[in-house]
Amino acid sequence: MTPIENLADLEAIYGVPVERSITKVVTQVTPHYRKWIEGSRFVVISTVGPDGTDGSPRGNDGAVVEILDEQTLLLPDWFGNNRIDTLRNIVSDDRMSLMFMSNSSTNVVRVNGTGCVTVDDALRARFAKKGKLPRSVIVMTIGEMYFQCAKALMRSELWKANSNDALLPSAGDFLKERDAMFDSKTYDEGYVEYAKPKMW
Repeated sequence: MTPIENLADLEAIYGVPVERSITKVVTQVTPHYRKWIEGSRFVVISTVGPDGTDGSPRGNDGAVVEILDEQTLLLPDWFGNNRIDTLRNIVSDDRMSLMFMSNSSTNVVRVNGTGCVTVDDALRARFAKKGKLPRSVIVMTIGEMYFQCAKALMRSELWKANSNDALLPSAGDFLKERDAMFDSKTYDEGYVEYAKPKMW
């Protein structure tokens, strides 16, 4: 394998960007992007830090992100496994990206910018749910935002069931692979009930 080691060689292969891929970029929330974000229940957050990169899924039963103003998004950090990879990265390096997806569309909305982590009481209170508050809130300043063309989701038919779905390993399978004595069947069968009180 011979890696490409400079941008000139890479650009020679791909040529110039499609013009519309540049002109579609916006730098703040517009009415249509507001509709998309307010209707999105799922987002992937990507960060980078001194120990590497991280991509983390976040979801909610309503809007997963709140729009504070045309330049600022708020993402609550609900209960998880306490690895806090994403939060560590943002504290170390404020660059971050969001990728919003909806199973009602093959389009994707991408937001690139910078962020910080806060435990501000007023911001946490905005997300009160079932008597609980997120432990922190990620505040993102938008640098650029654009929709991604639908080809990737069209190729993958991501939102359609397929014959390979039944072959995918479960969470219990992954854990058992690391510990042969682990009871994966009990773990998988009980996880939904286990997780219910820990969703928020």
